[in-house]
Amino acid sequence: MNGFLIAGIQQVGVGTENFRKSWDWLIEMFGADVRILEDDTVAERMLPYTGGSPQKRHACITVNLQGGGGFEVWQFSERKPQPCGFEVAVGDLGVLAAKVKCRDVKAFHREVSAKWGQTGPLEKMPDGSPCFYIKDLYGNWYQIVERKDIFIEERKLTGGVIGAVIGVSDMEASMRFYGTILGYDKILSDTTAPFSSETFLNGGERLCRRVILARTVPFSGADSGLLGDSTIELVQALDATPRKIFEGRFWGDPGFIQVCYDVSNMQAFKEFCAANGHPFTVDSCPDGEEFDMGDASGRFTYNEDPDGTLIEYVETHKIPVIKKLGWYIDMKKRDAAKPLPKFLFRMMGLVSREKIGGK
Repeated sequence: MNGFLIAGIQQVGVGTENFRKSWDWLIEMFGADVRILEDDTVAERMLPYTGGSPQKRHACITVNLQGGGGFEVWQFSERKPQPCGFEVAVGDLGVLAAKVKCRDVKAFHREVSAKWGQTGPLEKMPDGSPCFYIKDLYGNWYQIVERKDIFIEERKLTGGVIGAVIGVSDMEASMRFYGTILGYDKILSDTTAPFSSETFLNGGERLCRRVILARTVPFSGADSGLLGDSTIELVQALDATPRKIFEGRFWGDPGFIQVCYDVSNMQAFKEFCAANGHPFTVDSCPDGEEFDMGDASGRFTYNEDPDGTLIEYVETHKIPVIKKLGWYIDMKKRDAAKPLPKFLFRMMGLVSREKIGGK
């Protein structure tokens, strides 16, 4: 209707102090063992968020073929990463947690509790479904939520990213942003209560308004089969003054640096965002050129939610299938609305796992 398509959450960015350790942890914990791309160059086009200077970095996007978005693991190569100067609490402003889908939350809780100490107790979502939280090597939170759909069956308990928990200061303004710009127009729940009765998450006792949003219209596009549907959970602390998680720090510093969406026809989407009061703050290709992303190419852009949380959009023009054979998919020659076939992702998985195993 607006001339563009959104295929779903492509990835959540995870800034880290140790690229290899974080990547290995995501493989071990969530089965995110298929590398879509890896790049070790200079981020030249994020100057508004990197102190006005280009920054060299090492990054990869890794996914779980059972479905859901991936994780972009990101570390500065020549600058010492600056962790958050305070312990993040429920309701602080920014991405609080990545939502990870799980076919059997109780079974996965038993499995992961036996091998990882930073695992919270079983809890319930506002709809009564089971969930729990995990903290990674550097204290980032992951919310494990139950969902049964599988893209490619690999006999794992988990899939990929199916949403995010985001701290906000003005619930109505944030609901308008995520509803208008990203189409999350359906309220699944709207509750006001202490966020948690457990003590695993800092600030879990805070009184919060908690709104979970979904889309009435499903995502569509080439990667929509893999990425699937998602929800955005907005959390507003009502009895505490929230702090901005990335205040005074750079994009790429440790923590969740962005939520990224897969977009087709970026120019139409750029016009749509501007017309609705949320213009792009970064555009890698403002004059229509193509941006080289290492193993892939395309165009990336950013804007901000009302609290300055970064939302990224990527239009992919070229995807590697078997790089050493020169087998790439030219996305510009395909019907943007037609999902990519599963066999292509299976091929990517075979090649990627072989290389990761050899490191």
